[in-house]
Amino acid sequence: MRNTNRLLLIPYLIWMVLFIIIPVVLLVYYSFLDNQGHFSLTNYENIFTLSYFKMFADSIIFAVIITLVTLLISYPAAYYIAQSKFQNLLLMIMIIPTWINLLLKTYAFIGLLSHDGLINQLFNIFNLSPINMLFTAGAFIVVSSYIYIPFMILPIFNSMKAIPNNLLQASSDLGANPLTTFGKVIMPLTREGVMTGVQVTFIPALSLFMITRLIAGNKVINIGTAIEEQFLTIQNYGMGSTIALFLIIFMAFILIMTKSKSNHRKG
Repeated sequence: MRNTNRLLLIPYLIWMVLFIIIPVVLLVYYSFLDNQGHFSLTNYENIFTLSYFKMFADSIIFAVIITLVTLLISYPAAYYIAQSKFQNLLLMIMIIPTWINLLLKTYAFIGLLSHDGLINQLFNIFNLSPINMLFTAGAFIVVSSYIYIPFMILPIFNSMKAIPNNLLQASSDLGANPLTTFGKVIMPLTREGVMTGVQVTFIPALSLFMITRLIAGNKVINIGTAIEEQFLTIQNYGMGSTIALFLIIFMAFILIMTKSKSNHRKG
């Protein structure tokens, strides 16, 4: 049995080595090279400058805003779905958009938000002035939040479904009103789902680049667009690798912090 388990582990180890360990090792290697391919600490000196500090700060701020907007929409939605008689239908309606390619969804929003898009055409019908919604930070936040809503709803919904009904009934029998039950019973017991939703939203939101380019244009510069620019436009692989390394370290830090807080609450 042990030999069988070891054999089953081999594909996973090969995948880990090829697609995680080797790429990270290459990032570390290239981060110590300058544009001429010589060993240098220039990339690390540059990344601690004010301009890169501002870029990291802006990326974190946008990721926090996107996560908060997504949470504020997803938590009530998950609560409603958990209480609904049509859970399967509502979950299917929520999950189906995730089957659509991200690029197609982004272009659909371009068709809605552009100067000649559907929303501005409706404004014209009512003799209202068109609004420049595309290539703004607000549009970037709206589109990014829409993309991550299903990934926030699912873990929260699963946490709510795991709450035993007898706890809710006991709260009601002890004289707690629905608001007190929600605050004292439901919210603490769904904290694990919220933390998972925050992880799967905040961490990817740090490194968005396709949505940033297509929806925000040059109005939003974050870590993802900086890495893309260094690798594809400037072709400074050393600086791009250094930014990517710091992103990986920060993501790992967020995962460790959220996981440790979750384990502390369980303890």
